[in-house]
Formats: sequence, structure tokens, C-alpha cells
Amino acid sequence: MPPTRPTRAEILAAAGKSVPDVIGPRLKVLFCGINPGLYTAAIGHHFGRPGNRFWPALYAAGFTDRLLSPYEERLLLERGYGITNLVNRATASANELSREELVAGGRQLLAKVNQYTPGYLAVVGIGAYRSAFQRLKARPGLQPETIGNTWVWVLPNPSGLNAHYNPEDLARLFGELRQAVDATS
Repeated sequence: MPPTRPTRAEILAAAGKSVPDVIGPRLKVLFCGINPGLYTAAIGHHFGRPGNRFWPALYAAGFTDRLLSPYEERLLLERGYGITNLVNRATASANELSREELVAGGRQLLAKVNQYTPGYLAVVGIGAYRSAFQRLKARPGLQPETIGNTWVWVLPNPSGLNAHYNPEDLARLFGELRQAVDATS
């Protein structure tokens, strides 16, 4: 049973905190969020805010055999998946991140990918990917560049605040990645 919900004061106190990576060598996919939100940092688990659609999208796309909660994030490692962030500083909104922070986070992410060598890096946030890697015209899906032998895939941000993509769109786009992973495994 997950702990009780954090209080408003605990959520506000999470500003600037980090969330540990869920990572290991040679993963099938390393999912990369933009940065932890305050709720996520308060509970210490990725994509933790109620209403975030990351976990339902993973399940709908077939990455997991059941809907996992953020508190079960380490189970992803058993399936060959992991989670990290471009910037590991909690903010109320990703809009609080500077372009410089995103670019620096992109450099750190490149080093992490070179160290852990996942099959795919899936950046979950189109705008953040564009800023961090200066790929201003990037669109969702497989990108033309690789990082060593790691394919780069871009997905929409699954935050409930991202109204551009409904749950069905997210499931379809995450499912396209899942199909590519299955085809290369």
C-alpha cells in the first residue's frame, strides 16, 4: 500500500529536490522525462502526480502486463525499462526550466546513454527534446540520429496538463515505440 498523499506543505517543500533514476545497463528502453514535478519529488517516484498519464500509456501500449503505480517503478527494470530525467530539479512546471538547464541536461543525458547503452532512448516531451538537443523541427517518433547504437524516440509529455494528446493518442504513440522495440529485440 502506497503511503498517504503528501500534504500541500510537503509538495511545496519539494521544490528543487531530485528523484533517483530507475536505470541499469543495456535496457530495452530508457524513458526520459523533462523534470520531476513537485508532487513527484514529494513522493520520490517518477511520474507520480495523480492524473499523469505515463503509467496508463505504458500499460495501454503493452510495456507492462498491468497498470503499475509510481511506487512500483523499479519493476520496470525486470522488464528491461528504466526512467531518468533531462533535468533532475523539481519545479511546479517544466516552464520554469531555462533553455540552458535543458541543454546541460541533454549533455548529461548523452553521457548517461553512453554509459548504460539502452536500445532506445525515449524522451517524453517534444518541446524539451527540441530545446535540449537543438532539434527545432523534431516530431514524435523515431529520430534520424542515434546516440552510439541507441535509437532516439520522442514521445509527447504525458502530463495531465498536456491537452494536445488524449489517452488514445498517447497509447498509440507509445505503442509505436513498443512495436519498434519488439521488432529489434
